[in-house]
Amino acid sequence: MHDGTLYRIQTALIGLILIILIDIYAYQAVRIASSRFHIFLKNFVRALYWSMTGFTIFILFWINTVGIADEKSKQWIIILLGILYFSKIFLILVLMADDIRRGIHFTRRYFKRLREKPSLEGVSRISRSEFFARAAIFSWSVPLVPLSFGIISGAHNFHVRRKVIYLPHLPKSFDGISLGQISDIHAGSLFNKKAIQGGVEMFMREKPDLIFFTGDLVNVETREVNNYINIFDKVRADHGVFSVTGNHDYGNYKEWPNDAAKRRNLEAMVGAHRQMGYDLLMNEHRMLELGGEKIAIIGVENWGIGPPLRFPKYGKLKEAHLGTEDAAVKILLSHDPTHWDAQIRPEFSDIDLTFAGHTHGYQLGVSIGDFTWSPAKYRFKQWAGLYQEGNQYLYVNRGFGCIGYPGRIGMPPELTIIELKRGTENGSNNKV
Repeated sequence: MHDGTLYRIQTALIGLILIILIDIYAYQAVRIASSRFHIFLKNFVRALYWSMTGFTIFILFWINTVGIADEKSKQWIIILLGILYFSKIFLILVLMADDIRRGIHFTRRYFKRLREKPSLEGVSRISRSEFFARAAIFSWSVPLVPLSFGIISGAHNFHVRRKVIYLPHLPKSFDGISLGQISDIHAGSLFNKKAIQGGVEMFMREKPDLIFFTGDLVNVETREVNNYINIFDKVRADHGVFSVTGNHDYGNYKEWPNDAAKRRNLEAMVGAHRQMGYDLLMNEHRMLELGGEKIAIIGVENWGIGPPLRFPKYGKLKEAHLGTEDAAVKILLSHDPTHWDAQIRPEFSDIDLTFAGHTHGYQLGVSIGDFTWSPAKYRFKQWAGLYQEGNQYLYVNRGFGCIGYPGRIGMPPELTIIELKRGTENGSNNKV
């Protein structure tokens, strides 16, 4: 049996066992909460519950054996089932609290041999269990609201974030230049063309002089972007649009029939950037000239810390950097921010500013004034916004699209505008 097929069957069996265990345990909430319903309604509710379980098992079996040709439909089915069963975790936690309560109560009665009137005990026990059962069902619905809102509204609630960065050696001709950045489009997760077009139009209203796209155009394969090329080709700037690849752009998340098919996918990726009018930098650089003065735009392929298949180190910064030694300012595009501490800062101290993406801010967080939190901070040292170490800067974009969960909660998609100023932040000017 093919390794990929065996893996899918094993995954399906594990999923099947988890679904059955979760639904058997969660059913006690439905059974208790519906115990006083009319017989017809009670039976309907319970039959509906197990029908949903049966449908879930059937879909899981179908996806992992026959398969679903439409990748978008498959993706949405998995997402909706994932949300449903993720929400049941909250239901189970409430049920566990009730089971612990009843366990403690039973143990205390057993050891203390308390004597209580059966009728009173029965009323008390049933009443409290009904309360917990209904609370459990309510808790099941609680995550559904923010998760649904995150898809309907959060996924396309584009925010423009602005920063000013002062570079002492910035040539006079570049003083005040506006840099735009988008990242992590993930075309395979896009589902509302009108909203996506609105995000691009919002970005273009900022009129950046120069634009960077820092990778992950797709989720799995290049053809995902085909229906969106005529939207993202509207991303234009007077001094060009420069781009790099991200870890999802190489087809490493798909089982290809052969190496040639995977290679053609990457060739199509290069072609997609060309169709959109982006200058894709594959371990190379461009010299940008204004008023007789030059800065270097360097771009590397994906370089990240993690399992090589998922987070490959294709980036060759030494090769891309070669020939930029005399540039007054060097700007690097590198998809994964872990590259900054691992190689960029230790080995290339002359790179003034790096643009990255990759983290998405985990598409989940809280922003209140200057306070920003996301679980992404526990995995990435630099996960969103502007960072500085010495004279070097890193900006991490929160991403344009989504991966996995097709929504955002408290971590809206980002359109970045950075203005470069000559001098230092305290206002002094370093003339060269």
